[in-house]
Amino acid sequence: MERFGFDAVMALLITVQAEERSIVVHSFFTFFFILSSYFVVLPLRDDGAISLGLSNLPSLFLASLFLTLFAAPLSSLLFSLHSLSKNKALFTIHRFFGVSLILFFILWHASSSGYSTPKFTQEGKAGDQGSLESSLSWDNHGWLYISVRIGLFLWVALLNLITISSTWARIIDVMDSESGSRLFGFIGAGATLGQLFGSLFATGMAFLGPFLLLFAAFLMELGAQTSRGINRDTFHVEEELSPIRESDSNHENEADEKAKYIPRGSPKSSTYLGKIWPIFEGLWLTLSSTYLLHVSLFIWLSAVVSSFFYFQKVSVIATTVTSSLGRRKLFAQINSFIAIFILVGQISLTGRILTVSGVTIAICSAPFVGILNLVALAVWPHWLVVAISETLRKVVTYVVTRPGRELLFTVVSEDEKYKAKVCIDVLVQRLGDAAAAGMYKILFGTLHGKPSTVSLYALPVCLLWIVTAFSLGRRQTQLSKQQISST
Repeated sequence: MERFGFDAVMALLITVQAEERSIVVHSFFTFFFILSSYFVVLPLRDDGAISLGLSNLPSLFLASLFLTLFAAPLSSLLFSLHSLSKNKALFTIHRFFGVSLILFFILWHASSSGYSTPKFTQEGKAGDQGSLESSLSWDNHGWLYISVRIGLFLWVALLNLITISSTWARIIDVMDSESGSRLFGFIGAGATLGQLFGSLFATGMAFLGPFLLLFAAFLMELGAQTSRGINRDTFHVEEELSPIRESDSNHENEADEKAKYIPRGSPKSSTYLGKIWPIFEGLWLTLSSTYLLHVSLFIWLSAVVSSFFYFQKVSVIATTVTSSLGRRKLFAQINSFIAIFILVGQISLTGRILTVSGVTIAICSAPFVGILNLVALAVWPHWLVVAISETLRKVVTYVVTRPGRELLFTVVSEDEKYKAKVCIDVLVQRLGDAAAAGMYKILFGTLHGKPSTVSLYALPVCLLWIVTAFSLGRRQTQLSKQQISST
C-alpha cells in the first residue's frame, strides 16, 4: 500500500511512464538516504575540525583537494572493472563509505578518552575570540585525536562528492535527455528531502555525539541497498553511442557511420591507455574530448562562483551581525528557507521548466542570477541582501541549473558517463573551490576587506560562465538531436 501511495503522489507531481517508475523511486530514495547520512554526520565533522583551531581550517580545505586528486581516479577504476557490473560498482561504493563510518565511530571513541569539549557560554562562545583561538589548537591534543578529526573532515567531504556523482552517473546511463528533463527534478528532490531530514535529526539528537556516525552508516547502507534498483533492464533498450570526441573531430555523417561500428563504452582512444593506467582513464577521456572539456570549464566556473559567494556571505554577515549567537541563527534560518524552497521547486517546477525552456536556458539561469547577486552585494553589502541573494542563487541552481547540468552527460558514451563524469564532478569541483579561496584571499587582503568592492572583481568570472553555458547548451541540443535521429 505504501508503494502504491508513493506512486500515486509521484503521478500527481510528474509525468512518468510505467517502465520508468521503478528507476525513479529507487533513485529518489537512494539520494534521500545518501544526503540524510551526510547531513547527520556533518555537525560532528565540523565540531571536530573546530576543536583543532579555527586557523587550521584553510589547511583542511587544501588537504581535501589533494585527497580528491587521489581518490577520484580510484572511483573511476571501480567502474572500469569488467568483472564488476555498473550496478554492483555503485552498490560497492555506497557500502564502502557506510562501513568506513563505523570505523570512524570506533576511532573517535578511542581518541576521545581524556578529552572534553570546551564549555560555551549562552552567547555561544568560550569567552572572546582570542581565548577561543588560544584554547583550541593542535598543540592541546594527542596525535590520535588530531588524526581522527582530520580524517573525518576529509572523508565526509569525499563521501559527499563520490557518492552523489556516482549515483548521478548511474541514473544518467539508464535515462536519455527527454526522460531526464521530466524526471531529474523529482529525483533531485529526494536529495533535498534527505538534507532536511538529516539536518533536523542531527539537531534533535545532537546529544548522541559520535553515535550519530552509526546512524549515518545505517542510512548509507539503506542507500546502497536502494541503489540496486537503478538499472536499465525495464527502461529502454541499449543504444549505440559513439564518444563525443568522434562527433567533435569528424563531420556529422562520418560520425553517424562510426557509431554503428564502435561498441558502446569502448572508445579506441581509451582502450590502450586503460590497459596501462586504468585509474586515469576518466581523466584521459575528459582531456581528449572538446565537449567534456567545455563541460569541465562550466563546472569549474560554477564551483569558483559558488565558493566565492560562500566566502562573501561569511564576510558580510561577520561584519554586519556582531553577535555570535545571532550569526548562527541567521545561517540556520537561511539554510532552512533555502531547503524548503528548493524542495518545492524540484517537485513542482523543475520538470516543467526543463521540458519547456530546454537545457541552454536551464544552465544559463544560475550565471545570470549570479551576476545580479554580485551587483546587489556591491551596492548594498548587508546581511539582508546576503539572505535574499543566497536563497535565490541556490534555489535557481538546484531547481533549474543542476538538473540541466546532469542532462549534459546524457549525450556521451557509457565510459564517459561513469569514468569521465566522476572525475569532472569530483576533481573539477575541488579545483574550483581552491581557486575561489585563493582568489578571495588575495582580493580581500588587497582591497582591505571591503566585500562590496570584492564583488565587482567576480563579475568577469560570471560573464565567462554565462558565455560558456550558452555555447555548451546549444552543443548539447545538437548532439541530442543527432542521437535521436540515429536511433
